[in-house]
Amino acid sequence: MQLHELKLKTPRKSRKTIGRGGKKGTYSGRGNKGQKARSGGNVNPLFEGGRSTLVDHMKKKRGFKSLVVKKNVIDSADLEKKFPKGGEISKETLIAAGMVTKAKAENGIKILGKTELKQKFSIAKGILLSSSVKDAIAKAGGEIAS
Repeated sequence: MQLHELKLKTPRKSRKTIGRGGKKGTYSGRGNKGQKARSGGNVNPLFEGGRSTLVDHMKKKRGFKSLVVKKNVIDSADLEKKFPKGGEISKETLIAAGMVTKAKAENGIKILGKTELKQKFSIAKGILLSSSVKDAIAKAGGEIAS
């Protein structure tokens, strides 16, 4: 047997309703006067009594934040300080030298700068270079893995 199958001993009385409002009578839950008490009267749900809403404040915030993560920039002059004998430059060697953290290295590494290089560097694949750094490495006799 289910609850809806039970029969009541006394049948339910139909409720008396008053006015157009239905169930509650007099003001029918609308309160006294005002815009919301009138028929067809409604207030914008975003209206907060005259104060600026959160949405309005957000419009005034300036700027833009890109979803693309910026690369870690390394100056070419710092390479000669950290690697005085030249050698291979890769993500692993830069992390070992303390120029980039392991977590930040995942975003990518780019070497910038306009200084002339005296050591021969071989740049591993995956490290981006500016055109001036490419020329400096080529002049010094280094290699760039493509």
